[in-house]
Parts: sequence; C-alpha cells; structure tokens
Amino acid sequence: MAELRNYQKGDEGKIFDLISSILSEYLLDIDPDETDSDLSDIERSYISSGGAFKVLVDNNNTIGSYGLYKIDNTTCELRKMYLNSTYIGRGFGILMMEDAFETAAGLDYKRMVLETNSVLKEAISLYKKYGFTEFKPDHMSCRCDIAMEKNLSPKNIKQKK
Repeated sequence: MAELRNYQKGDEGKIFDLISSILSEYLLDIDPDETDSDLSDIERSYISSGGAFKVLVDNNNTIGSYGLYKIDNTTCELRKMYLNSTYIGRGFGILMMEDAFETAAGLDYKRMVLETNSVLKEAISLYKKYGFTEFKPDHMSCRCDIAMEKNLSPKNIKQKK
C-alpha cells in the first residue's frame, strides 16, 4: 500500500533517481546544477524556507514526489511533482495534487504556480482538471515551456468534473 509522507533526511538519492528516470522517459535531462539544484538540500530549499516536500512510497520504493516552494507570503510553486509511469492512472496523481492543495492551505498560501514541459501531457491534463490556467511568468526554468497558476480559495481546489 503506497504512503504519501513528509520528506525525510536521506530521501534525496531516491528522489533524484526517480525524477531523473521519469525525465529520461520523456527525453528531458535532469539539471543538478540549475533547475534541479534544490534537490541537493531539500531541507533548506523547501522545509526551512516555508514550504514542504512529500514523498510517495510503495514497498520501500520511492514512486512519486512533490514540493511546495515559497515564492512569497501568499504564493507557492508546485515543484518536482513526478510519478513513476507504472503508477499513472491509479489515483496517485490525484492523491498528491489534493495533498499539495491541503498542505499549501495549511501554510496559508493563496496562490499556486508551476512550470512544466509540454511533453508531460499526463501532468498537464491533471493540472487542467484542477483548474490551473496558463500564464506568462517573468522567468521560466530552461527545461519548461508552460507556466500555470491557480487561486487556492477553499471552493476552488477540487477537481473539475
């Protein structure tokens, strides 16, 4: 039975391997020096700066992750939301997305933004089901070509039918 839990010191290698593996399936590269440098110190990048990081584990295998990165006092960025492809379509994306909203609300964030790549069609579909809309940010990481945002009011965080 899969469990979504808070990041723990020592998870970094498994998270890095998960993300690297998923990116390679889509012919995208992990970038430990820039875009993915936050993975080298998850505690500093996320937890101690006002965000959160969660890991989805099944039988001791890391199968998914997501992070909430503090942009400012009202906005967080959903980062590193990945799910092992063999688990897609089994409700784990929904589990992580709804947990991200609940966690963001608990941290008093009112808006969530994210960056993604157009080849990640399953992720984009999930984000759209939850009401994320595209916008043009001032800056975007080099691996991404789509930015999305969502207001986190309580009535606005459920999946659209």
